[in-house]
Amino acid sequence: MNQSSNAKMGKDRRHFIALALALGISGPWGAVNAQNKTGPVLVLGDSLSAEYGLNRGKGWVKLLEQRLQEQKNPRAVVNASISGDTTSGGRARLPALLSQHKPSIVILELGGNDALRGLPLQSSQSNMEAMVKASRDAGAKVMLVGMQVPPNYGASYTEQFAQMFQSIASQNKLPLLPFLLAGFGDSPDAMQWFQADRIHPNAQAQPRMLENVWPKLKPMLN
Repeated sequence: MNQSSNAKMGKDRRHFIALALALGISGPWGAVNAQNKTGPVLVLGDSLSAEYGLNRGKGWVKLLEQRLQEQKNPRAVVNASISGDTTSGGRARLPALLSQHKPSIVILELGGNDALRGLPLQSSQSNMEAMVKASRDAGAKVMLVGMQVPPNYGASYTEQFAQMFQSIASQNKLPLLPFLLAGFGDSPDAMQWFQADRIHPNAQAQPRMLENVWPKLKPMLN
């Protein structure tokens, strides 16, 4: 092979690598989807994060945004939570959200409505794992926020539901908050922290929810 051929092959290879990088294709030249360090925090959740039954600006996600502003952290917070959403709904919505907002961190707070609807846990876990992969492929770090179901669901289901979050976090090496409502949702005086429906936390519970999230999220911000 002559020198001219070698030069042409080298040029073609550089062109191919540049094209692959532009298209987001990985290869032996190194990881393409480098971690995004400047994008917003994207919260993908259900009614617990969507300010259900609260005045606008009183939910824990808004309080998180205010804390970051107070700490001069340049990241914005995008609340993409929808009341009643399931892991299937979140999985369907996530690609467009990742493309639009290009988050540096994704907080996944879904699964509670799957349990309320009696959806198969295998399906819920598959959806969650797909969202973790999509987020990471887009360059974002992922935090998983878990829930607990009432004991009337039966001991077996209650344990399996909690274990689902533990399993996803362990397999994917994710920071996990096992129970968003820890410290008040499982306390003897729990009802004073909830709205009249006894399901959704009231305004005074929102700072406590943020304090549950913050220790897991703070190291991810650095």
